[in-house]
Amino acid sequence: MRACNPPDWSTARTELSDLLTSAGWRPSVISDAELALHEVFFNAWRHGDTLAPMVVLALADHRLRVSVADNSPVIPDDIRLPVDLLAVSGRGLFLVRALTHRFGAEPRKQGKVVWFELLKEAAA
Repeated sequence: MRACNPPDWSTARTELSDLLTSAGWRPSVISDAELALHEVFFNAWRHGDTLAPMVVLALADHRLRVSVADNSPVIPDDIRLPVDLLAVSGRGLFLVRALTHRFGAEPRKQGKVVWFELLKEAAA
């Protein structure tokens, strides 16, 4: 059973923002990273059967990699705009792909990890 209220992602967002700010990343790229994290985090909760998604932030050189683990083994297919352009959902991973340099998903022993990467000097 899934909780009705989404988990609090403020700690992950704050750590991401603090990490990138201290590394001198541009505010516009930090905003892109925060939005991409929000989409992947809430997808893990909503579709990944995970009450508290695990977030890992890795910053090396000028590349950020954000990984979010969930309990669902279902790997997202090719990400396209929803067929129904008036749909109220279904655009999250499309946004992640548009905002980031690279995006993907990998199976784990239990569930999967959805990840994205951003470069310091340029978003998408």
